[in-house]
Amino acid sequence: MELIKIRLLSILLSIVIITPVAAWFLIEPVRIIAPEVLDIKCYANGLCLDNAEKYEQARKLRLDAIEYLRKDIGSFEKPPRLIFCSSWKCATKFGLGKRSAVTFATQGSAISPRAWKPYYVRHELIHQLQAQELGLIKYLLLPSWLSEGMAYSLSQDPRNPLTQPWEGYRKRFIEWHTGIDHSDTWSAIEKE
Repeated sequence: MELIKIRLLSILLSIVIITPVAAWFLIEPVRIIAPEVLDIKCYANGLCLDNAEKYEQARKLRLDAIEYLRKDIGSFEKPPRLIFCSSWKCATKFGLGKRSAVTFATQGSAISPRAWKPYYVRHELIHQLQAQELGLIKYLLLPSWLSEGMAYSLSQDPRNPLTQPWEGYRKRFIEWHTGIDHSDTWSAIEKE
């Protein structure tokens, strides 16, 4: 019986150790948690860059997006982490591939070289706010039309039309959003 307990404990310990390591190598967006390991410079305010010369540009994009969202959608409990990649080498480290950006719940977002635009940054920060306001489980279970539609619509993404299914998500969100009290958007989302 004691041998069985030791083996079970060994298996459990192996799983606890192997799972995060495997996630780091197999699920690139997880790397948003610790970009410093990838030679990305992070500053105290949650702003991270692969090119320190572009700090001021990234800082302004982030600050403007946070202020924009504070006025209309909500505020962050802690400064949101944004990783600005000025090179595709950096973007690849976070698994961006053809994507412009990726968000890992409340842990942060990675922005590719082509996404250094206000609406892209707002879009990703909206996803971080969704995770913050709704909690991780509810955020992960949000229907795509609500999660992505909200991000495309409220970020004021100027591309019109978006490719499908994104344009359909945006239209459905806009229809839904016009029928709710905007001062209580998060409660309305909780009910969906």
